[in-house]
Amino acid sequence: MINIVDVTHHYGIRPVLRKVNLQVDTGQLVAVMGPNGMGKSTLLGVAAGVLWPLKGYVEINGLRRRTSADDELAIRKQVVYLPDHPWLPKNSTGREFLVAVGRLYEIDDDRLMDHVDRLLGLFDLSKHGDSPIRSYSSGQQKKIAICSALITEAPVMLLDEPFAGGLDPSAILALKRVLQRLAERSDVTVLMATPVPEIVEGLAHKVVVIRDGEVIAYETPEGLRRITGCSGSLQEVLERLIHPQTLENIEKYFEEISA
Repeated sequence: MINIVDVTHHYGIRPVLRKVNLQVDTGQLVAVMGPNGMGKSTLLGVAAGVLWPLKGYVEINGLRRRTSADDELAIRKQVVYLPDHPWLPKNSTGREFLVAVGRLYEIDDDRLMDHVDRLLGLFDLSKHGDSPIRSYSSGQQKKIAICSALITEAPVMLLDEPFAGGLDPSAILALKRVLQRLAERSDVTVLMATPVPEIVEGLAHKVVVIRDGEVIAYETPEGLRRITGCSGSLQEVLERLIHPQTLENIEKYFEEISA
């Protein structure tokens, strides 16, 4: 469903992505993980078509991004992209925003109105749905942004750190359960960037590990454990892949304290 081929991208002279190749099959939920500043958001932006790579290309469902207006429109009808800091129409109410997004994706009105109500209830926004978004807290604004992605019912979802941005524990649980349901379906594909291993465990089919703009591993969580020889938590596995010296430094720190 998502095919990223030899993608290279720079900001100025600084390389952010280096010949990244990645294939996400239909029906998979794939988590992109790695340290801050290593290219996770850039990779999502390139996949979403808001950034144009210096080299390489992206295909969605067999269509290459930006090759023609017709192909790009066909791609955009299938894809929803939720950036880390999304733009929101602050003078619109939450309900108005969700209805507008749903109509943009040509969701039937009866189905749309019902889905809006259910999303507002799921994320504890029912009392605020008819208030201007400018009156929402930062956490509530993050919730309505997540709702705007889910209301599209798009078969391809590109989510950049959806669990960040001040979500309360209830919203984190709700979003995780929704994504778990979507991950069980064969017709929805999700590419998600997140730095939180605890969320990825039991949710993602596969994990992409990015370090210094390169894919250093692309495996199931259990596959990553086999690669590293670590049977512990996913966080420990990732530390061995990304910062192998971290666990040693922790032990050394406590050895020196107790000496």
